[in-house]
Amino acid sequence: MAKAEDGTDWAGLLIQVRDRQDRAAFAQLFRHFAPRVKAFLMKSGAGAALAEECAQDVMATLWQKAHLFDPARASVSTWVYTIARNKRIDALRKDRRAEPEELDWGPEPEPDQAEAMEAQQDTERLGQALAQLPEKQRALIERAFYGDLSHSEIAAETGLPLGTIKSRIRLALEKLRHHMT
Repeated sequence: MAKAEDGTDWAGLLIQVRDRQDRAAFAQLFRHFAPRVKAFLMKSGAGAALAEECAQDVMATLWQKAHLFDPARASVSTWVYTIARNKRIDALRKDRRAEPEELDWGPEPEPDQAEAMEAQQDTERLGQALAQLPEKQRALIERAFYGDLSHSEIAAETGLPLGTIKSRIRLALEKLRHHMT
């Protein structure tokens, strides 16, 4: 099982939550991911209150749906940030809902199933592509994109040289682009 650079086995903790409803394991996951999810949401345009609410929803979902986690399909951070992205989209949709008096009454057009299916397939392909990356590259991609950290912040956090960070991320992005085309 892959471990974080600090030695924490996030997948192992989530499996403890999944299999035994381990509150201590969940608390450790919460302490690590909740502030990062909130920061990720704020950097994606959510206000502080909405980001906090969504982060709480993400962590509640993590607890309630831990049985759906499969370490063979995605890392814990990929799974958590996918949940966060979906919660953010749900919140945006909720904000854009029309008031009842503004609604058009009549048949609504059917959602474009092809677009929805294509988006789901793209998400699955991206998850598979991420899973195929070498651990060192995947960890940096997750920190850069899901953790929304700059290359310098990653270098400071990991102790790796900035050039190494940039090279690994560049190589990982090339591999992802190749896999997605």
